[in-house]
Amino acid sequence: MLQKISGWDDTIVALATPPGVGAIGVIRLSGKNAFDIANLLFAPKDLMNQKSHTIHVGMLSDEGLNIDEVVVSLFKGPKSYTGEDVIEIGCHGSPYVQQQIIGACIRKGARIAKPGEFTQRAFLNGKLDLTQAEAVADLIASNTAASQKTALHNIRGGFSIVLKELREQLIGFSALIELELDFSEEDVEFADRAKFDAIIQSAQITTQQLLESFQLGNVIKNGVTVAIIGKPNAGKSTLLNTLLNENRAIVSEIAGTTRDTIEEVINIKGILFRLIDTAGIRHNSTDVIELVGIEKSLEKMQQADVILYIFDINEMESAELTERVREFEKLNKQFVLAGNKADIATIDVAEKFGAAQKIFSISAKNKMGIEQIKDALFDSTVGEIPVTENVVVTNARHFSALQQVNQSLTDIKQGLDSGRATDLVALDIRRCLHFISEITGDISNEDVLDFIFSKFCIGK
Repeated sequence: MLQKISGWDDTIVALATPPGVGAIGVIRLSGKNAFDIANLLFAPKDLMNQKSHTIHVGMLSDEGLNIDEVVVSLFKGPKSYTGEDVIEIGCHGSPYVQQQIIGACIRKGARIAKPGEFTQRAFLNGKLDLTQAEAVADLIASNTAASQKTALHNIRGGFSIVLKELREQLIGFSALIELELDFSEEDVEFADRAKFDAIIQSAQITTQQLLESFQLGNVIKNGVTVAIIGKPNAGKSTLLNTLLNENRAIVSEIAGTTRDTIEEVINIKGILFRLIDTAGIRHNSTDVIELVGIEKSLEKMQQADVILYIFDINEMESAELTERVREFEKLNKQFVLAGNKADIATIDVAEKFGAAQKIFSISAKNKMGIEQIKDALFDSTVGEIPVTENVVVTNARHFSALQQVNQSLTDIKQGLDSGRATDLVALDIRRCLHFISEITGDISNEDVLDFIFSKFCIGK
């Protein structure tokens, strides 16, 4: 059980809505003196005598000066987001008005909240476990339907439920193992080894599924990086403009027009794809600036999740395309081959390049075959529409800890199969429980918590 961090029992205040001019703003107070502070500023009613989860309208004043007509929402702990007394003040969206209210709260005894401190208090007060708290940050940062649904599923405890079930099973068996150690001289077994072996095998399957979901989770959370690669004048910039449906990159007949990389984002079936238009790659250039651009193109190709290789279908030779494909395979990269200028093609693609290579015939200029390219990018990296009802791991910290859980389970299984000493099996179980608890936050330290919550916005 986590102990509450010292110094976290005061009252905090922060703007909960984005800074800047808007129709309304919401200022949040949380802590043991939240109602006392709001009472000193809100004259129309004694808020201490009002019911929780009620809303009150009236003038907010400080030292006899009216600040704004506001809406005050009351949430008495522990039935609040943070588990403490919480006041939310809805005011007009003037930054000056908002700062006046925050300043008045500070003069009455509150302090400015640290980044993520409201959610950190919710965690410390048992309203959320650490995976749910981190999912709050993921939901705030979500920019696609898939990332939104995944974050919501984890906020509702989807990931936590899986870990809780695993943890409870291990704790139950661990208790029996520890009991055996207490009666070691009696040479008795309280724990059913066969039953526990089945539990471990099931836990290994579950953990492996979670680990395998991280690749998809990383795509949902961070998107897919696509490097558009090809020779000068192959149509890379035209293809970028067509995919974006806007004139983002300069297009001309002059070879080497694109000197630097251009990055833009499109949404394909709920997943973000970061498109990078690179300088044309050729090996006979003497232009110093173009050579720098080519070097950057090769660097982006190395870093990309998938390569979109575009070539003039009329000029590309089969042997050269085969050589490019081998290069991509050596890099262990997913790739999509786009044969451009198919609208003026005079050759049969299958006959020229063979049926072994999957080539998409397109015309970037005439927007021909563009939907097929989008589908190919999606299929090569995601494979299918994410099933967000299932648990998907999106957090690198969780993935790292799950690797340790998986290794611990393997050690437990080997110990059981080999008849390892009971005390050594007990150590492996404790280690496994340690890493599960590290994910959920049942054990942690202030440095880890500060790092996690420092990535939140201040008002959350």
